[in-house]
Amino acid sequence: MANLDVQPKRKSSTWIWIIFVVLLLGALFLLYKGCNRTEPIKVDQSDSLAHDTVIAGITPVAATQPNWDAVDFTIPKAKYEEITDTAIIVRGNQKYTIYSLSENVLFAKDASTIQPVAEAKLQQISASLIKRFPNAQIGIYGRTDSIGGTGYNKTLGAERANAVKNWFVAKGGVLETALSTHSVGETKPLATNGTEKGRAQNRSVEIIAFPDSTGN
Repeated sequence: MANLDVQPKRKSSTWIWIIFVVLLLGALFLLYKGCNRTEPIKVDQSDSLAHDTVIAGITPVAATQPNWDAVDFTIPKAKYEEITDTAIIVRGNQKYTIYSLSENVLFAKDASTIQPVAEAKLQQISASLIKRFPNAQIGIYGRTDSIGGTGYNKTLGAERANAVKNWFVAKGGVLETALSTHSVGETKPLATNGTEKGRAQNRSVEIIAFPDSTGN
């Protein structure tokens, strides 16, 4: 009988190929899932934003706006050494400061163009705002008496407030982003409209500075 040299089959290479195929299929499955993702990946940008802010040297500004409708225009008078013109009335408390100018100082009757004589007074106010409230939110209120229609007075108050705002930006060096305008018109009078003296008090412009930008 002839001797047969029979050797066992080598199975190790077969298992290697099986493992390789399984791994390849797994990788293809993960790649397919990634390419078909429908939900966006959520990235928390708070840390990176804060980091970039620190690098840029910028202090974040509070998003809260002052409560412009809750201003008390009868708060006590204040004295600032830089305000030397007696036509400018300053009032203040811990929340805000009010600079007031009468209508006849700023404008001609029924007009909204700032008179040349008023520019020196507005310059004192703008310099005080820049000195004391560089980061404040500043509201400019236009006020009228009750003579004339309500709609007319509302429009006139808005035009006068905008005229003061435009002057502050163009000539006073105040940032436009800090300014807002508010037309009171004949509503919320400071004094009675039944007398000429009272009506004169109601024809005015007030500039209110909120140092903390909250007004609370």
